Amino acid sequence: MSTTGGFTSSGLLQEELLLTLPALDMADAVEIGEIAKSFGIQRDLPIAVEVRLGDWIIYHASLPGSTAENQWWIDRKARVVMLKHHSTMYERVSAQERGVDWHKENNLLDETHAIHGGGLPLITKDDGLSGVLLISGLPHVQDHLLGVEVLTEFLARKGELL
Repeated sequence: MSTTGGFTSSGLLQEELLLTLPALDMADAVEIGEIAKSFGIQRDLPIAVEVRLGDWIIYHASLPGSTAENQWWIDRKARVVMLKHHSTMYERVSAQERGVDWHKENNLLDETHAIHGGGLPLITKDDGLSGVLLISGLPHVQDHLLGVEVLTEFLARKGELL
């Protein structure tokens, strides 16, 4: 496997706890998507962004420089998060730390499930996994970091950061 950005599985689990949302409804999903889009526009990033509640696509934006292939990546990342309830980066790092082939371990194909950064679970305090934030278009570590930044900004706007 390629780079994991120096992440550890324990650090990524802690990150998920810190990024737990107070709640998540359609308006929140749109706001998360708008934050990601605004960061992408401000920084001239060639990204596609999607926010889903379950399998329902609530928000999608493809910015200049992104391609149709980004949707293939988004769908593959979404399947991993919905299956495992953790970020795609966590799944990648955890598999590497344990020395296992994630796809073989889960009897899944890389063509359908991508353990590349950029798929982040939208976990709420009361309901657990409620949705997924998906970013594609940058090197996968940067996709993940941008997602973390988006959720951090969303929580800051809600007054939820410790």
